[in-house]
This record gives sequence, structure tokens and C-alpha cells, in this order.
Amino acid sequence: MLTKLWTKAFIFASAAGALASPLAGKSYNETTDTAPQLSQEMFKRAVSAPYVFTAFTSQSKSNLYVYTSSDGTAFSLLKGPAYTPPSGLIRDPSVILHSDGKYYIAYTTNWSGTNFAIATSSDLQNWSLVATVNTKSSSITPVNTWAPEFFKDPKTGQLNIVVSLSTGSYGPFLPYVFTATDSTLKNWSGPVVMSGISNAGLGYIDTFPVYANGVYHIFTKAESNGKKNVEHATAQSLTGPYNFVQTGNFAGWGQAEGPSITQLPNGQYRLYADGFSSGKYIYADSSDLYNWSAYKTIPSLSGTVRHGTVLKQT
Repeated sequence: MLTKLWTKAFIFASAAGALASPLAGKSYNETTDTAPQLSQEMFKRAVSAPYVFTAFTSQSKSNLYVYTSSDGTAFSLLKGPAYTPPSGLIRDPSVILHSDGKYYIAYTTNWSGTNFAIATSSDLQNWSLVATVNTKSSSITPVNTWAPEFFKDPKTGQLNIVVSLSTGSYGPFLPYVFTATDSTLKNWSGPVVMSGISNAGLGYIDTFPVYANGVYHIFTKAESNGKKNVEHATAQSLTGPYNFVQTGNFAGWGQAEGPSITQLPNGQYRLYADGFSSGKYIYADSSDLYNWSAYKTIPSLSGTVRHGTVLKQT
């Protein structure tokens, strides 16, 4: 199983569960991507560290912080603040390394509103705004637009962003899919709701997709009071319908949010999550996405870092 991964959504690239790489010679959408293809020799990374982590902190919701790690466990600050948007917040930043050789983040712009934003960088330290994406459509006028997550669908080759949208104030939330219509990441179609997910109570937020062995898996936070757990659902297509296969505190993570999953060199999956009320940043490992090790904390991030995404570069 290959271990090269380029999205905040982290791309599981074949029905056998292999991982896709931007060096594989294919664009994310051959019908619309007009960017030049990059050879392995030309594809340069800003840092040599295998893992990049983008996040905001408990002290600052308006600044991006970028961390790196050699092993996916111990993280060091590369730069922070690395980016302050022209206006609003920068919560929940999801990072990818795109086919043009640049890094992109999608992020929450405010507590309420009908947009999320995308910024780009060639070096992970200097960022500029690319687009503000409208989430309002004929089918929904969101009150809250939260936690955009990049995801490249290996079946279609399309680059997507999964966004949590609510029609009431702070809930109920449901995940919706936006799809890039060209390689600039300025233009998006959608939203399309991910079906089969209940919006009872406060619904579900922070939905992170994974594709493995021909199945779409999502890890998503049950937002209702008394829950606040990351739960697990599966489907045969990205937009569903989904069936929940593990609910409640099934893995012993307790109350947690902002799940992010990557794959380690040994083939195991690693889930990172914000410990919500505990102040801990945690991780746990799994060989099959169902059975997870007891979680461990990341001392260098705990008490400081909030919801972010780990990008595995090798």
C-alpha cells in the first residue's frame, strides 16, 4: 500500500485501498484541470518534513499556525502566525498540496455566514487569499458555514470540499459537498447534501472522509448536547446514503472534534482529533478504520492547538 498522500482529506486511491499521489501523473480532474502536469523531479515541497499540520490556536482564531513533524507524533512550530486573513476568522484550516505544487487551505471565515475561504502558499509561511466560496444555493441558505475539509474522490478524480452547514443558529448541521470545476480552486459547484445522516438535535459537524477498500468512510462529530463524540459511518458513494456503523464513544476518545486521518509508513491509519473540552490534542492508530488503539496525547500541541489537519507529504 502506497503511503503518498496529498490532501487534508487524504486520498485513498484504489479499491484495494492504495493511496494516491500527486506524482502519479494524473490531475485531480482530467476533464477540467488545465494546470501543467508535474513530474516527480519538478514536484517540490516547501519543507522536507513528512508531516505538515495547519491549525488555529485557543489564543487566536484569526491566525494560521503551521507545524511540521518527522514522525507524525512530535510536532514543532514552523511559523505562527503564518497567515491572517483580510477579515474574519481562520478556524479549522484544511491543507492540501495541489497539482500546481502549491499548498492550499480551506477554512472557516466566521461563526455565522454563507461562505468559507481558500488561501494558498508556495512555502507554507507566506499565504494569500485565493477565493471566498459562497455556500448559499436554491436548496439552502446557511446560518453557519463551518469546517471545510478537502477530499479528492479517487472514483471520479474530482477535488471536493466537505462543509458543515446549518439552517438554524449553531445547528442542526449536516455535511454538504462542493466540487472544484477547474484547477484554480476559485470555482466550485454545489452544495450537495451527504444523505443518510440525521440532523436531529444539533446534527453532525467536522465531517472527514476516507476512501478505503472500495468504501467511503466518514468520521464526524455528533454535535448534540450530551454527545460531542466522533462517530463512524460508511457508504458506497461520497454523497451517500451513509449508514452509521460505530456511534457514541465507540473508540474511547471521549468528547472530541475536528477528526483528521492520514496513513503511516507501516500502512496503519492515524486519526488526530481536538479533545474539545479536555484541552488535549490526541491521536489513535488503526489497521482497518474500525478498531483503534487507546488514544495518546501530543504534548507539543495539547493546550494550545485547536482543530486542524495533518498532511502527509511522503
